Amino acid sequence: MAGKLYIVPTPVGNLEDMSVRAVNVLKSVDAVLAEDTRTSGVLMKHFGIATPMHSHHKFNEHDALPAVMAQLEGGKTLALISDAGTPAISDPGFLLVRECRRQGIEVETLPGPTAFVPALVNSGLPCERFCFEGFLPQKKGRASKLAALCDEQRTMIFYESPMRLLKTLQQFAETFGADREASVSREISKVHNTTHNGTLQELVDYFTLNQPRGEIVIVVAGKEPEATVKVDKYAKFKNKFKIEDSE
Repeated sequence: MAGKLYIVPTPVGNLEDMSVRAVNVLKSVDAVLAEDTRTSGVLMKHFGIATPMHSHHKFNEHDALPAVMAQLEGGKTLALISDAGTPAISDPGFLLVRECRRQGIEVETLPGPTAFVPALVNSGLPCERFCFEGFLPQKKGRASKLAALCDEQRTMIFYESPMRLLKTLQQFAETFGADREASVSREISKVHNTTHNGTLQELVDYFTLNQPRGEIVIVVAGKEPEATVKVDKYAKFKNKFKIEDSE
């Protein structure tokens, strides 16, 4: 009988965000696949989890796949965790889940922490429709990716490192317009968690003077639909000339 793979989210900051169910799953499985066993070792020790861990990260996930699948096909139950948040969201996990689905191995993903959801809600920008872009290409393909997002009307979410934040905000201002609303959240769920809101130009000005630290989530408003723009222009025209609509 085939085994089962659990995808287990772990805290992005505060260890109290770890669910009771996540702890119980990590205690019950035969082994835990961890992005970094040293980082996850702190989490495991904190919750008294003694389950064996094996490295499973972006540099070895292709090579490790056959051995992991052999364990699952042999009846083992495994859990996959990343350093923080939900595996496969800008972290290793997709390849393993896809192969499990192809081979008929059961996969169960637990609900839990991920950095972009609180950043999106904190931004005050529309949440009903959004697109998650993760990390943009650092060099090749970056310009074309930004160009493709020029007409995106949904709220856009990006991950970025503190070293590249200012440059990215400047590129966003050039691409989307300096007056486009946005927010920058850092250190989600940690002691120094902060969110800065404003136009892209205001954020450029702020982070030019204030060097950021920690994990970064950028949320950018989508492009206004043309119909909305026309209505707004008409409203301004009516107000200027005090025109009233006929009933």
